[in-house]
Amino acid sequence: MKKIWLVALPIIFQNLIDAAVNSADVLMLNYVGQSSISAVSLANSMISIFFMFLYGIGTGLAMLAAQYYGKGDCRTIEIIEGIGLRFALAVALIGVACALLIPKTLMRIYTNDEALIEIGAGYLMLIAPSLIFWAISSVYMSILRCIDKVSVSTVLEVVALISNVFLNAVFIFGLLGAPKLGVTGVALATVISRFIQLAGCLFVSVSLRPPVPLTFKTIFTRNRLLEHDFFTMSVPAIGNDLAWGLAFSMYSAIMGHLGDDAVAAYSINNVIRNLGTVLCFGVAAAAGIVTGQILGEGDMERGIKCGHTCFKMSFITGIVGGLTALALTPVTLHIVSLSETALDYLKFMLLVNTYYITGTAVNTTLIVGIFRAGGDSKFGFKCDMIDMWVYAVPLGLIAAFVLKLPVKWVYFLLCTDEFVKWPWVFRHFYSHKWARNITREI
Repeated sequence: MKKIWLVALPIIFQNLIDAAVNSADVLMLNYVGQSSISAVSLANSMISIFFMFLYGIGTGLAMLAAQYYGKGDCRTIEIIEGIGLRFALAVALIGVACALLIPKTLMRIYTNDEALIEIGAGYLMLIAPSLIFWAISSVYMSILRCIDKVSVSTVLEVVALISNVFLNAVFIFGLLGAPKLGVTGVALATVISRFIQLAGCLFVSVSLRPPVPLTFKTIFTRNRLLEHDFFTMSVPAIGNDLAWGLAFSMYSAIMGHLGDDAVAAYSINNVIRNLGTVLCFGVAAAAGIVTGQILGEGDMERGIKCGHTCFKMSFITGIVGGLTALALTPVTLHIVSLSETALDYLKFMLLVNTYYITGTAVNTTLIVGIFRAGGDSKFGFKCDMIDMWVYAVPLGLIAAFVLKLPVKWVYFLLCTDEFVKWPWVFRHFYSHKWARNITREI
């Protein structure tokens, strides 16, 4: 328990800052206009797909790196880092090309409102360079967490996020003599803050000399066994996160076609939900790292015990997260400037969060944390593909465009996705098939 909290608390703090920055962004855009909030939110739904790629690569790296660190083999972790950088940079370059060449096409996936498409397309083009900076930083910070340098990773993320919110304020409100740039300023602030984060990673690697440095030479190091392990375990993890991320992106597209009021309410609701999931995502990340390190030591019994401890903690963090969202509801409704219809939608969505966050907490801890700690990423991929793409997305599309149900009913039905998969997830957890040592002699 002590080890889990030592790893989880810096990640929770990082997630809290991240959620706070996103909240500040929305509040500042609130002064620009409801259309700006909606356009940036929809554009970020596309960016979130890139994030899910990086998140999948990061958890794929963590599956291997945590176990090799438990074994005491840092040289192998350097090779794993190189494989991750190779993959992440390839994804980043594709993302940059899409953002620069077809931004309006990407925005039309989410909305048919030409004003929102125009604003969002400009935002995507400006934010494109940050994807490369983000790709490199995310790989290295995943490695730092696995080698017990989670506080360093957290400091890097916090510096970037605080830079982001400061620069947003400068460019949105025209502080310190800067022009008022609105949405353009939000994009510019993101690019600069992600560059600062990358510079911080390089500084840590050179100055603090951690057991695993940020080095680009390993990008060209080939190791067939490790590449096989990475792709065998990481590709399903990436597929899982991408299936999940694309499904949530489809949720945004569904809401985006239900009108500007629905989009604005959904955008602000996501901010509050992110604040509510801060604690549970931190515990889920710690569950994967700590359980993975124990399994890498070869102690299966203690690894299983660690998994059960994290499972119990996930219910507690989910309930606390739901109550946090509930407590923030009256404050949120008071400070946002939305139409009466949008406020009515938002009130309902925020109430749904009070129980929905518990479902997210439990599933994230088990699928992303505990199962992947033992290299088991295929179960989550299959589970979320069926749950999201056979059940939730079709249900949302039918509810919105065939049955033409009210916005509140559409949102409620979409939020049943986490609970439908519980029976299969719990059964797999109690089978303990996920508890494996996946290290090799390299």
